Amino acid sequence: MSLPKSKLKKPQPSLIIFDVDGVLVGTRESYMRTVLETVRHFTGKRVTLAQLHQWKNKPGFNDDWKLSHAWVNSLGGNHEYADVKRKFIEFYWGENGSGNASREVWLLPKANLRRLAKMAELAIFTGRDKWELDYTLDRQKTREFFGRIVNVHDVQAPKPAPEGLLKILDGRDPSIALYVGDNVDDAMAARSAGMPFVGILPRRSEERRHRGAQLTELGALAILGRVIELERWLKS
Repeated sequence: MSLPKSKLKKPQPSLIIFDVDGVLVGTRESYMRTVLETVRHFTGKRVTLAQLHQWKNKPGFNDDWKLSHAWVNSLGGNHEYADVKRKFIEFYWGENGSGNASREVWLLPKANLRRLAKMAELAIFTGRDKWELDYTLDRQKTREFFGRIVNVHDVQAPKPAPEGLLKILDGRDPSIALYVGDNVDDAMAARSAGMPFVGILPRRSEERRHRGAQLTELGALAILGRVIELERWLKS
């Protein structure tokens, strides 16, 4: 599904929907680190961020549990999904809050959120589960800025299906909204919903080298280096 040009040029959305990982939150030392540690644990092989981004280029691997399981077994493992997920969670949370979750970094300062909230309604559609999302929003004290929040437990069909975006729209025209994400599943969900999309990929990064062209091909209006640039881009 391609968007009409009139919708692609919509300059001022009244609803901005954010993905979380890689957009609002830097996950190199949390989720990405946990994927690599999980794969190394089960395979004994040295795997890299560059290889992780190759997996992220593929549709259907927005879920890091699913990605880790597929990666482990692609390297000759024969492990149950539940076992891989259990070890992932162990690395992610650790004991007494000492796991990789504590290493994540919030990327959009509250001052920027306040200004954006004056420009448009703000919402979240994420592939995270409720507990992982609650941990971050409560830790950062940013829940108040988002009127609607849809996590992976709130939908029957996760990304790249557009169900979460359509839930947030609640019958409104998708052209009034903007989805801000960082991966192929985000872009595909926006395209399926008929919603404009902006990508966030750090400049001179593995993410941008691996996914920049794909997001553009999937209809991204722009690819910004950091989510903090969104406010200026909207005003321009």
